[in-house]
Amino acid sequence: MTTAAARPRRAAHRDGALMSSTFQIKKLLPGEPPPPEDCEQVGVMRQRTRERLSASGLAHMADEAVLVVSEMVTNAIVHSGGQRITVALSRRGNFLRIEVRDGVPSNHALPQAPGDADEHGRGLVLVKLIAEEQRGTWGVDDSGATTWCELSLAAR
Repeated sequence: MTTAAARPRRAAHRDGALMSSTFQIKKLLPGEPPPPEDCEQVGVMRQRTRERLSASGLAHMADEAVLVVSEMVTNAIVHSGGQRITVALSRRGNFLRIEVRDGVPSNHALPQAPGDADEHGRGLVLVKLIAEEQRGTWGVDDSGATTWCELSLAAR
């Protein structure tokens, strides 16, 4: 009689949605700072991202993903001129995809090279660096109304 050695089970590889969360923000005039309650949504989205990744067996991706979410949501709140933002996480193949949709086409979702003395403007540059470090990529869709980032699940 032969017995087969028990093999550790690998987590099932499943593509699909992990999270979709939408919130409203105040419509801003050009140059107007967002109100504190809108800025608080950045922390809410960071926390939801961390929780969903942990619940989905992707806790090892949380630090990078939370930073990407933070930067992209902040950019949408400050620059979009919209009133509704959706943060979506999904697994696509061997990548974690993060999308932030503000529904307003623009060119604000393009990284600008900030000057040394600039206090702002490094968010999307940081997203680009994280994506590269995690063997992923990032970009914009819908004429700038959606910013996305893909991070390799095998980067570690």
